Parts: sequence; C-alpha cells; structure tokens
Amino acid sequence: MILKEFQLDGKNALVTGSHKGLGAAIAVALAQAGANVACHGRVPNPGKACGEIRALGRKASYFTGDVADAKVCVELIEKTVGELGSIDILINNAGTIRRAPAAEYSAEDWDEVIAVNLTAVFRLSQLAGRQMLLQGRPGKIVNIASVLSFQGGILVPAYAAAKGGVAQLTRAFSNEWAAKGINVNAIAPGYMATDNTTALRNDPARSRQILDRIPAGRWGEPREIAGAAVFLSSAASDYVHGHVLVMDGGWLAR
Repeated sequence: MILKEFQLDGKNALVTGSHKGLGAAIAVALAQAGANVACHGRVPNPGKACGEIRALGRKASYFTGDVADAKVCVELIEKTVGELGSIDILINNAGTIRRAPAAEYSAEDWDEVIAVNLTAVFRLSQLAGRQMLLQGRPGKIVNIASVLSFQGGILVPAYAAAKGGVAQLTRAFSNEWAAKGINVNAIAPGYMATDNTTALRNDPARSRQILDRIPAGRWGEPREIAGAAVFLSSAASDYVHGHVLVMDGGWLAR
C-alpha cells in the first residue's frame, strides 16, 4: 500500500518527453500513484505509456510538438488543463544531446540543445507556475537535471551548460514560489540506459571507463528514477524546495 503522503489521487500531471525512456517510466509511475497524466513526444506514435496509464484506470492524453518552439510550450500547458482540468504536476523531462569536440561544436547544435534542455524548461515552468498560482492550490514542478549539472563532461559543452542552467533555474523558481505553495525541485540522473547514451554504451572503451567509475558497477534503468519523481510530486516532499536529487549509482561520490 502506498502511504497517504505519496498518493497522487485527483492530481493532473504533464510529463514532457514521455514517449519512451525516463519520461515514460515517470509517467506510468505517477499514474500508479493515482495521477492522470498528459504525455508528450516529438513523434505521432504515443508509445506504450498512455496505454499503461489507461489500464490503471487513469486519464491519459498524448500531445506532440517540439518544446524548442515557444508556441508548443504554451499549447502543452493549455491542452493539459483543457483535457484534464488542471495542471498540478509538471515534469520537465524532454531533452536532447549532441556530441562533438568543443573546437568543432556547431552553432546549430548549441542552439538546439540549449533551446530544448534549458529554454523550454524555463518557459514550461513559468507557464505551469502561472497556472498553478491561478488555481490557488499546491503545485509541483520537477526538472530533470544531470550529473553534468555539476561536472563539465566530455564532448557535450551545450548539454553540460544547459543542465547546469537547469539546476540554477530550479533554485531560482523555488526561491520565488516556495512560500506560494509551489515546490520546484530536480532529479539529476547519472549514466542511464536510454537513447541519449546509446553512443556511449556502444563504445567499448568509453563504456568501460564509465562503468569502472560507477560504484554500483552498472548503468541505471529508467524505472529507478520513477520513485524519486513520485516523491517530489507528492505531499511527502512538501518541505523540499530547490533541491537537486542526485541518482547516479554513486558516480559523484567516487
């Protein structure tokens, strides 16, 4: 049985980038805790998450669009409220990555990564926060940061810059909204087995370097982030504000 403080019955959530991977696992976990969930992706195919959410007896919607587009951000909040009746939880999970040596990193790749991983987080948090304030009841915003919010990484200058920014945005919004009943926090995953790390996992030398440093000795699984997302979306975290929760198999402790 889920403790009352972790239950999300009657709550309505939007999870960006929930077509698959971390976002899909988080979306289903929120539904398991009782929430209705609006899912989002860049492709028309909604993936498996929506079906699993409906099988749990919760409402599910699927919206498409590129969050790098400011209009899409507006539409996602409006459609979530229109379909579900409110937005009580926002999970800013949508992200992208481009790898290249710093001296060769293109302006186009920089602009895309910053737009999706940082600017969209600002826009969606701002829009959702406005709606939560209008609703006049508590709200939760959970951003997906990264261990590269704390480190520079290799071959990913835009990603590292964006994720560092996500950590700071989390604190900045939290400072303004904590007293108004809106919790803004973040989860910083380590090296997870998702599409974003396919290139690393397929590179024997780089994969071994990474695994040798992770005390847990393995890549993380999307489902392992889900519990933290439920916690930060629930009343159990009501006194948690501006925190970046690291889930990295011990990577930063090494």
